[in-house]
Amino acid sequence: MQKLLLLPVALIILLAFNTQNKTKVIFFGDSITRLGVEKDKKSGTGYILRLDSMLKREKKADQYELMGAGIDGNKVYDLYLRMEDDVLSKNPDVVFIYVGINDIWHKTLLGTGTDADKFEKFYQAIINKLKSKGIKIVLCTPAVIGEKTDNTNQQDGDLNRYSEIIRGLSEKNKLLLVDLRKDIMQKLKIINTENKEKEVLTYDRVHMNNTGNQFLADEMWKALMQIK
Repeated sequence: MQKLLLLPVALIILLAFNTQNKTKVIFFGDSITRLGVEKDKKSGTGYILRLDSMLKREKKADQYELMGAGIDGNKVYDLYLRMEDDVLSKNPDVVFIYVGINDIWHKTLLGTGTDADKFEKFYQAIINKLKSKGIKIVLCTPAVIGEKTDNTNQQDGDLNRYSEIIRGLSEKNKLLLVDLRKDIMQKLKIINTENKEKEVLTYDRVHMNNTGNQFLADEMWKALMQIK
């Protein structure tokens, strides 16, 4: 009888140990991240799903648990307001902050948006809250609103400005940075030889298509593998 009782207890302890050992990673953002956990005709397989497949392929799936926390239309202050429910309550080890497109895009699209000074303050407030919980943080610059490579996309100036803010926050807070803005523009200069506005890495100038989602997954992978 004693042996029969010991075996289930040992298994339960082992399973609990394995679960606790997984690094829980949350990707916190807007519709680009919401699509990151989905598959559809326009965007193909989302970047978070692709990351999960990459982990399985590299036999690292037992080391990570990936979660998406993206909501359509979200700006930086939306992330701040829902951080408790959608991030902190999940007790993550790592959070990727990927926001900024709507803060810029909605200025033109809807007459709203977020001024640069407020964007920086809300972003820093998110960082402060996550740091206070001992969570590791990765910052991501916004990628594109239009894929032209000759600096004629309407929001290129703001994208560059807000990306500089995020780079500054990364340096100030000594946080890992995924510089999507820089990296995607370098890639587009190589592959967007026709200077197309969309349908190279995005399907609508903003949201990633299948190729774009793989680009995001590759860039996020590089950062994930640097986290100790």
